[in-house]
Amino acid sequence: MSELTLGREPAGIVARSASDLYRAVWRWHFYAGLLVLPFMITLAVTGALYLFKDEIDAIIHSDLKRVEVQQGTAKALPSAMITAAVAAYPGTAVKFTDPASFDSSAEITVDAAEQGKLAVYVDPYTGKVLGALPDRGTVMWTIRYLHSLKYFGSFTRMLIEIAGGWSILLVGTGIYLWWPRRQTGGVVSVRGTPSRRVFWRDTHAVTGIFVGFFIVFLAITGMPWSGVWGAKVNDWVNGNNYGYPTGVWTGVPMSDEHANHIAQMSWSLEQAKVPQSSAQDGQAKPVGLDEAVVTFEKLGLHKGYAVNLPADPSGVYTGSVFPNDLADQRVIHLDQYSGKPLIDVSYAEYGPFAKAIEWGISVHMGQQFGIANQLILLAACIAIVMLALSAGIMWWKRRPSGSFGVPPVPADKHVFRGLLAILIAGGLIFPLVGVSLALMLALDWACSRTRRARGL
Repeated sequence: MSELTLGREPAGIVARSASDLYRAVWRWHFYAGLLVLPFMITLAVTGALYLFKDEIDAIIHSDLKRVEVQQGTAKALPSAMITAAVAAYPGTAVKFTDPASFDSSAEITVDAAEQGKLAVYVDPYTGKVLGALPDRGTVMWTIRYLHSLKYFGSFTRMLIEIAGGWSILLVGTGIYLWWPRRQTGGVVSVRGTPSRRVFWRDTHAVTGIFVGFFIVFLAITGMPWSGVWGAKVNDWVNGNNYGYPTGVWTGVPMSDEHANHIAQMSWSLEQAKVPQSSAQDGQAKPVGLDEAVVTFEKLGLHKGYAVNLPADPSGVYTGSVFPNDLADQRVIHLDQYSGKPLIDVSYAEYGPFAKAIEWGISVHMGQQFGIANQLILLAACIAIVMLALSAGIMWWKRRPSGSFGVPPVPADKHVFRGLLAILIAGGLIFPLVGVSLALMLALDWACSRTRRARGL
């Protein structure tokens, strides 16, 4: 008599199903790595450097950014420093940046007629012009633009959004492949020597399981800068009053100008409208930069703040500062005639979603928790590079001669259903990732069909 089995599949079928699922996950892990690892190396290297942006710029550009502290000496007035900067580099001054520390220079942004925007550095004690660079022309700004692929246009910047989504898929499938299945080695230890493939497999797996959290965190917190997802989320957050406070929109005369068009803003304030100055009671004479700076300092604007100057009769003095501590982030707009604050926004007044996103961005940039934040993310960046290199070496050692070494297609195609559901869900959250997933699915299906037709 045959044994009656209820609720159980024969062991062979269960084993084959598990093997097919493993193959399916392994195949998509391979595809994710193929697409993401080149980006991960570039992002990790540039990101590791940018973690120490202030320290590196201070060394490389020390002749411009560092000054000798002169105790007991009164500092030059901001207007006097602007006069000196414009005399040395003729043009229109558009921004004054306060020295962030006692040994830092002031920075005057001048829109020069022939050279474009320049960052002119001035000794705040003597008023002497130290020199100039193109605006955002420091080494660290170059690294930042390389990190975001800004040099290569908006299309290539979309690739970062795709890479971010695929890196999350890479971590998820990697955890499944790493998950212990009766083996003792390769879980938290590395077996063999560098001459053997198992050494690189274990190095890849163990490094991945420890750095996976950071990859996901950096991918998600990097998304606000992406071309499609970041812009849409910004619209949604601020369009539903989850971002900057409603006072940014109402209560004062508002222009149609967006804040990020006149000054560097936090992500949450990029789309905030800028208020307008209005000359009332015959008061048509601007208060001037020096008085505006005194007002900003009385209001407690953190050192290192930038003051954007009014560009026209209805413009405002915009004081903004985004230091390492989020609690000190602040943007203040002053009426250029009365000198009174029109809008004063701090991090504490952001909506819940904006606060969460700004916190993620601050940690992502190594700012929020000081040197510990920098060192932990530096270790994560080094581990990401090691992860990518070990994957390449492991693939090369496993790859059959004359073949690309793509993991085999599962015998049972039904195992793709669960994986496909996850891919669709991810694609709905991140549209560009969804498009790339669909293209990869179509390409994989076409290649598999071609191989079967050839009997390969």
